[in-house]
Amino acid sequence: MKYQPFSIKGLLIGFLLLANLSMIAQVNLNEPISVDPKVKTGRLSNGFTYYIRQNKKPENKVELRLVVNAGSILEDDDQQGLAHMAEHMAFNGTKNFKKNDIVSFLQSIGVGFGNDLNAYTGFDETVYMLPIPTDKPGNLEKGFQILEDWAHNVTYNTDDINDERKVILEESRLGKGAEDRMFRQIYPRLFAGSKYADRIPIGIDSIIRTYHPDLIRRFYKDWYRPDLMAAIIVGDVDPATAEAMVKRHFSRLTNPANERRRIAADVKPYTTNDGMVVTDKEATNYMVNIAYSAFPSKEAQTVGEYERELIKNIFTSILNQRLRDLTQQANPPFLGAYNYFGSYARNYDQFNAGAAVATAADVQKGLSALAEEIEKIKRFGSTQAELDRVKKMMEAGMEKAYNERDKTESSNYVEEYTRNFLTNEPIPGIAKENAYYKELLPLISLKEVNDFARSLQQHPNYLVTLTGPEAAGLPSAQGLVNTVAAVASRTDLKADEEKTVATDLLTIQPMPGRIIKETTDAKLGTKTWELSNGTTVTIKKTDFKDDEIQMGGSRYGGTNEYGVADKFNAQYALAVVNAMGYGNFSPTDLQKALAGKTVSAAASMGAITDGFSGSSGKKDLETMLQLLYLKATAPRIDTALFHSFIRKNKASVAFVLADPQASFVDTLIKTVYGNNPLAPVAVPRPEYFDQINMERAVQIYKEHFGDASGMQFAFVGSIDEAVLKPLVEKYIGGLPATGKKFRFRDNGVRPAKGRVDLTVYKGAAEKSLILEMISGETAYDQDLALNMRAVSEVLNIRIIEELREKIQGIYAGGTSARLEQYPYPHFTFFAQLPTGPSAVDTLLKAMSAETSNIKTNGPSAGNLDKVKQQMLEHNKVAMQQNGTWLNYILETRLEKKDADRFLNSAKYINSLTPESVKKAAQTIFSSGNIVTAILQPAKKQDSK
Repeated sequence: MKYQPFSIKGLLIGFLLLANLSMIAQVNLNEPISVDPKVKTGRLSNGFTYYIRQNKKPENKVELRLVVNAGSILEDDDQQGLAHMAEHMAFNGTKNFKKNDIVSFLQSIGVGFGNDLNAYTGFDETVYMLPIPTDKPGNLEKGFQILEDWAHNVTYNTDDINDERKVILEESRLGKGAEDRMFRQIYPRLFAGSKYADRIPIGIDSIIRTYHPDLIRRFYKDWYRPDLMAAIIVGDVDPATAEAMVKRHFSRLTNPANERRRIAADVKPYTTNDGMVVTDKEATNYMVNIAYSAFPSKEAQTVGEYERELIKNIFTSILNQRLRDLTQQANPPFLGAYNYFGSYARNYDQFNAGAAVATAADVQKGLSALAEEIEKIKRFGSTQAELDRVKKMMEAGMEKAYNERDKTESSNYVEEYTRNFLTNEPIPGIAKENAYYKELLPLISLKEVNDFARSLQQHPNYLVTLTGPEAAGLPSAQGLVNTVAAVASRTDLKADEEKTVATDLLTIQPMPGRIIKETTDAKLGTKTWELSNGTTVTIKKTDFKDDEIQMGGSRYGGTNEYGVADKFNAQYALAVVNAMGYGNFSPTDLQKALAGKTVSAAASMGAITDGFSGSSGKKDLETMLQLLYLKATAPRIDTALFHSFIRKNKASVAFVLADPQASFVDTLIKTVYGNNPLAPVAVPRPEYFDQINMERAVQIYKEHFGDASGMQFAFVGSIDEAVLKPLVEKYIGGLPATGKKFRFRDNGVRPAKGRVDLTVYKGAAEKSLILEMISGETAYDQDLALNMRAVSEVLNIRIIEELREKIQGIYAGGTSARLEQYPYPHFTFFAQLPTGPSAVDTLLKAMSAETSNIKTNGPSAGNLDKVKQQMLEHNKVAMQQNGTWLNYILETRLEKKDADRFLNSAKYINSLTPESVKKAAQTIFSSGNIVTAILQPAKKQDSK
């Protein structure tokens, strides 16, 4: 035996090896992923599945879902679009609810149609979403009855079917335009040879117009059946009570005799490389995409398969970071780029990559750069630094989710359980997933990530596409293929080299200030510190989240301070500085330095305010304040990145006015403000960026954020005052401040007076848009502001009842109303009604009748009660959110608002009466300052 001398180094290596082997021994990669014990799952004798979880966030509310494992992929050739229409018909009458009764009942208990109550149809599934407030007896039982009726009691009256055709066609009309036209050419090629190629859920307009009602009844009978359904119940409910309701309502469902087999559609792999060039005169940008051949895939069911998913996520994160880095070059090859795994087809996966390029001349350059990054990561893999950085990011995200495990909203759970039912996505629960992360991430090696990258060679064939505006000099379809192929054959490619990035945000530490005065507000439960540099900090400790701190800052100031010469310097000052970076960090380097930290901080500038915003977990609180200090005091000058910013932004908006709606809005804003050069910018133009001066933009930034005088900060969340106090003194108390009094400026911009009518003829699609704006000046009053909001919400109910359900002239539309105190007291009422050209006059008359009625008679008591209930329900949820409290604290300190209206808002909502709302409507609709703008298709003008 050969003697081996004793070695401390050898002993340490041995210990590390044993420790690593011990860790490996603890992870059984063949172990099945278990189901979270906090969710109760079951299956009735008829095959109906259910998931139940008690969750107190938010209180007195239950999220209900009816999930149907059937979508457009199951339609017969003559049923295209009827899976989606079947979803619509669920709201048009059932055995126990007459037409519109479901919507009316839910509105009466505070559930808004569209924003709360909703549904969607996909290729493979249909999901109905129903949030139910449970603070009133009987609500939950009625919610279950609605779910049951959707499952097997939809009436499908012929008249209701015929009425709903028009609504579906209006929904279809909303999606029409350049993007839709180009997508419909590419999509069939993506899924050539598969049923997915011709089953887009919105369907075919001609079928929707003419199909026999028996076809949709047949779809409902065939596919809405218990063995293809699940109920998901998550919220403030006793699980035993919920399970009893499931059994009572869904045990009676029966499967049809001779039921049709639910067959999964397959997807053929590409047999060759192919390309497509699709242009449209209304397209607004150039996009190149590479879709590699799809391959069969399934959700992870074992720990080893879960690890494989982690490796895939690491790979895409690293590649996306490399693509982002390229956009930070002085002369980037593309405006932005991405990669991801995903497919419209269930049980298939597909590697996709794409990039937005500036001009037709940049297409080949951008595509080549995109293909080059893919080829390099396949050949050479990633670096250890990249892997370590992504691991930190993933660990931080999981840590935050785990820390908030007891404060997770019910809506997050129902989405997870929906995916489990449909695709068998694992639901181990956050505690188990956190354990998997801790066990698996440290073991994932660079070799495993690089092996995964090389495995992409197993699916080498691709479809490369180009979409964008019509232009001379675009490559051919074969030219696109040749570009990607040329990169794959190159022998001069080299592996990326990782440069060292600093980790300390601040090279010079701030000179701390001190708290000179402390006051408390017993009503709000806040404490305010006045600091020696003239700033104030208000803190509010909450338990809404276990690991969330939100920060904000505000004072008067803003872009209105600047005239025409500096309009774009001021408007884009923040964007210019963000593009160049801060301190010693370029934007890319700063992102890398913050890897693994749950933190953000940014400056903000409105028309009349300056501010800051930020958020962090508890352990990253100091980093958030360091980031705040860095961004306030050290904007970075980088001429190359500035010129890159200008070029990228000019290119990104070069074709924006080709979009009919963008052009329409641009014309409208110019009309409303009489071409005032200080009017707000609705649609940016390339020439705006030519007017930006780098030095002046940075100077404006420094004027507003390099001087903290009078800035009022607030912190809300899981705050430890003893930890926060010295950090505030150092990083906020240490901000430079001159004592300057910042004020806002009224720049005199006002909307047009009197009646203005505008019609714009633009666009190839047979679609129209009505925009109406009513404005006026009136004294600010918080009661009036609340009543104006009620006017808008009542009208939104009437739009659903009258313009959608009775006239069938729209799919979606609505109004908003705001009363503002600064920079001058005024109100604005805005209505938006997308429709078809032939319905414009009808809708204008109908909308006029509604506004006239509420002005003359006020709202009906029933509709006002619905609005009040929705306001109360939304307020209950909002009052349990840190962001709500942060915004109010900042507003009340800036505008000296009455705290009682915030703390006891229910009292003021309940005080709304038909008479008070009518008075607010009279203020709005007696203004006389009305701009009515109509977008009509270009061919309508040609026919005149």
